[in-house]
Amino acid sequence: MLQFTEIRAAAARLKGHAHRTPVLTSRTLDALLGAQVFMKAENLQRMGAFKFRGGYNAVNALSDAQRARGVVAFSSGNHAQAVALAAQLHGCQATIVMPHDAPAMKLAATRCYGAEVVIYDRYKEDRAAIASVLVEQRGATLIPPFDYLPVMAGQGTAALELIEDVGALDALIICAGGGGFLSGCAVAAKHLLPGIRVIGAEPERGNDMQRSLRAGRIVSIDVPRTICDGQQTQAIGQHPWAVIQALVSDVLTATDPGVVQAMRFAFERMKLVLEPSGACALAALMQHREQFKGQRVGVTLSGGNVGVDRFVALITGAETVD
Repeated sequence: MLQFTEIRAAAARLKGHAHRTPVLTSRTLDALLGAQVFMKAENLQRMGAFKFRGGYNAVNALSDAQRARGVVAFSSGNHAQAVALAAQLHGCQATIVMPHDAPAMKLAATRCYGAEVVIYDRYKEDRAAIASVLVEQRGATLIPPFDYLPVMAGQGTAALELIEDVGALDALIICAGGGGFLSGCAVAAKHLLPGIRVIGAEPERGNDMQRSLRAGRIVSIDVPRTICDGQQTQAIGQHPWAVIQALVSDVLTATDPGVVQAMRFAFERMKLVLEPSGACALAALMQHREQFKGQRVGVTLSGGNVGVDRFVALITGAETVD
């Protein structure tokens, strides 16, 4: 299982390469929720999401010989960009398997960082199988998006920084897809604050993690149809699951309209642009506010990679969300 020492090592690798993103507060939000909320703005991280932390740590941890043979990853967008940028910074080649319906700006950014992009149909093809073939053909190293200890360790540095900056918290809400971010942050948070409640947040239409935690086993689902493209995972990874089952108190869900409401709040009141997945933890807090009244709550704003046309369509209601 992931250890706190690995997160500390990742923090050392990331120093001077990842941004130490700000922790933001809003008196309006605090009054609305009856809680003190501390938001870790990972939408302001390099390449626009927390994923840079895990991607950079994973590439940096490889040997020179491994980097010379290149890396392969699969992702709907943010891990793709993270590994592509990390590979570029280390002078190695990246090949990224991405779904045909990935947001156009995420595809463009991944290519802009110098990666080769291999397109697949997420509803008909197995991205892991495609990546496995590429690894075999090229002798490259696979860097999975969440079920990989160096990635998990890198993601956990976000919680480490948050707690170092704001001190004790009663609860920490982390957006959850495959569990890499949630598990890494859980290890960091529970080491620093043993009494903290660590809570996952996922789309209501993609609640495989909530089902898994309550069933006591990994539950797989069909590819969820949700606006939160970064959370369209079908099951938790094995390594994250070991941590989540041991350290995570609960997983809350947010509706797609609730996610849009959180995006709108962040934009109108805090001047922040969040992608749907990036707003999921805030949306979960807003929709389950009664659980957090009178508490100090940390929340991750996990990413801001959304094109202007889609962002406007979502917050103005031009794109129908139900």
